Amino acid sequence: MALDEIDTIAASAFEGYVVRKDLAQQFKGAYPVPTYVGEFLIGRYCATTDPEEIEEGLQVVRRLLADRTVRAGEEELFKSRARERMTVKLIDLVKARLDAKSNAYVAELPSLGLRDVRIDDDVVRDNERMLTGGFYAEVDLFYDAAIADENNGKPFAIGSLRPIQLSTRDSLSRLAEGRSRFTTAQWKHLLLRSVGFEPAQLTEREQDVLLLRMVPFVQRNFNMVELGPRGTGKSHLFQQVSPYAHLISGGKATVARMFVNNATGQRGLVAQYDVVCFDEVSGVSFDQKDGVNIMKGYMESGEFSRGRESIRADGSIMLVGNFDVDVAHQQRIGHLLSPLPPEMRDDTAFMDRIHAYLPGWDVPKLNPTYFTHHFGLVSDFLSECWSRLRDQSRLTSIQGRVNYSDALSGRDLSAVNKTVDGLLKLLYPDAEATISDEDLEWAVRIALECRRRVKEQQRRIGAAEFRNTQFGYRLGEGVEQFVSTPELASPDSIGLDPLPPGQVWAISEGGGDVGPGLYRIEAADTPGSGARGLLNQAAPATLRESFKVAEQNLIAQARQLVGDRDPREHNLTAQVRALDAAKTGAGLGLPILLALASAMLQRSIRGGLIAVGNLSLGGGVETILNAAQLAEHAMEKGATALLLPVSARRQLLDVSDEVATKVSFIFYSDAQDALVKALDE
Repeated sequence: MALDEIDTIAASAFEGYVVRKDLAQQFKGAYPVPTYVGEFLIGRYCATTDPEEIEEGLQVVRRLLADRTVRAGEEELFKSRARERMTVKLIDLVKARLDAKSNAYVAELPSLGLRDVRIDDDVVRDNERMLTGGFYAEVDLFYDAAIADENNGKPFAIGSLRPIQLSTRDSLSRLAEGRSRFTTAQWKHLLLRSVGFEPAQLTEREQDVLLLRMVPFVQRNFNMVELGPRGTGKSHLFQQVSPYAHLISGGKATVARMFVNNATGQRGLVAQYDVVCFDEVSGVSFDQKDGVNIMKGYMESGEFSRGRESIRADGSIMLVGNFDVDVAHQQRIGHLLSPLPPEMRDDTAFMDRIHAYLPGWDVPKLNPTYFTHHFGLVSDFLSECWSRLRDQSRLTSIQGRVNYSDALSGRDLSAVNKTVDGLLKLLYPDAEATISDEDLEWAVRIALECRRRVKEQQRRIGAAEFRNTQFGYRLGEGVEQFVSTPELASPDSIGLDPLPPGQVWAISEGGGDVGPGLYRIEAADTPGSGARGLLNQAAPATLRESFKVAEQNLIAQARQLVGDRDPREHNLTAQVRALDAAKTGAGLGLPILLALASAMLQRSIRGGLIAVGNLSLGGGVETILNAAQLAEHAMEKGATALLLPVSARRQLLDVSDEVATKVSFIFYSDAQDALVKALDE
């Protein structure tokens, strides 16, 4: 491996705290310990750039992991060795609790299934983390046969232990000092390499998303959701990199385990860990009916109750899950929080407590080319620094430098500030460092986008209450900038360029339980004997009726619409594509007529325009009843103009200021008037 500039700076600035990440990958999954345990041993025995010394160190690490980790089925073998040899060395997760009956601490070694191991009070006092979830350590386990013969004797005892951690009290100051030797771009790359990714293989957008995954580790009470395709490493950071994170993989989550056990007073996971991550969140449920409400209250205030007592915790909540379809299709069939459990997915109050929605679909499916072969910070050291950054804030240092638009509510501002604070702490571990405008704007834009993504899903469920999603900001005295979510500008949203002849954007009124729906109509004209029809297979009756209305009006008004061209001498076909949940195709007579006429005239419909309205067989224009709602939908889809019957004019007096400034209303009186105004000049 050839060292690059970042490797050189890192090896110098963090001597003893960096490790080649490709070496750590060799041990991932090979032994029953997390990645950071292997990294710790590699950092101890392979802290060199000499290939021969690295290979010798790797042999030592392999031997230690093979000899001292307990695989499934080997529990009794290790216990037997302890009995026969009086002592055995192992690497295990060490937990401790106070046994009130004996007034002594007892330790737990999960891999051996031992829950009552004797341990000295001094060892527990020197390593209090074993009382709050435990940590991995190299353990000398003793066996005393004489005590084994006693009634209720505890023959196993921990003689000594060596925590698997490089972190020390001055870890954060070391990190801050080393950071000063990197540019911002280099530091971002080192952070990504430290969690195993190679930034050279990633776009800037992909790098930003992966950096955002780190925010819950440095920000207290931060609630984030990430949904996307399978195989993008959503749970990796929370399972393998940091001992301060806990992963819950689907299934039932008990209120006692998550928050507090009312019987014993034992604090739950949110009080023991910096981050609690729900993996495969669609399958998660609570054992009590009010479990989601307790979680909702905790996500809002960081508090939960045990009887009359109010308990505060600062664990962040991370929800990760999978889409079974692509994002564009997910938006057509519902909203982007649909994979959440039923009791959460349509609850706008629950959504409001999510500070950021990370776009998991922007992370590539991982393969070996995305993993780095360069140096990165040892995971234990980095996660310890992240944990200590939770006690700090960067908001005071940027106070007055950013002004947000009025579209942000109080909860929106709180969410955006938390995300900005977290991102800046990742970039600037030194609280005294000067934050550049460029880095501040980078953090602000990411924070606004990820909060707006939450707001957009709320708007899809409760449009009136969450109507204003026009999130913007202004740095200092600069011009106000607006931030959108990229998925709203998908290929199925309206562009400003004219469509090819025969193509029209349309919105149907909807009705009943079905709201307005966006359609793309594509008509084709070929010489022939006058055959006309829909290309849609098994087209709904309402869509066939819309086509029939358009066809009859085209024939009846051919001279006014297409001049001397006779529709009965042309083969005209149309395909209607539904891009929202509404798929009936009802009330699309006028847009289909525009598509057929455009195809015959070989003239394009103007860019950014959506057509609305239906016709009667006699050519009359039917009244629409929800013009304001259709205008909202048109704006959401990116339209700049809405073509609709003049009878709807009065309904549009009450549209929001945002709609009125973004969408031009073009009124028509009949089919000919509509065509003239729709054609591109």
